Amino acid sequence: MNNLQFALEGAWKVLLVGVLLGSGLPAIFALGIRALAYGVGGDAEVDHAPPHPVGKALAALCFAIVLGGVALGITIVAASGFGKAVSFEHVIPTIVDK
Repeated sequence: MNNLQFALEGAWKVLLVGVLLGSGLPAIFALGIRALAYGVGGDAEVDHAPPHPVGKALAALCFAIVLGGVALGITIVAASGFGKAVSFEHVIPTIVDK
């Protein structure tokens, strides 16, 4: 029974990361594109609304989150290739020896 519990415990963690990275980052990117259209206004919007600076700021935040996720993923893959690991011990990711 313990083996099943351990398997299910690992499975939900894999599922959570898969949902966050598999559909979460593209959803945030799409939200950033929509916010950028809202920020530009005019022909980018259906109702030809005036530009909104909040939309541009929200788009920049969304794109920064996506770029951070991509950079973190590349760092984890590259670190494992060099025999290192990425540690989140002090909140900020650092590369440490395995």
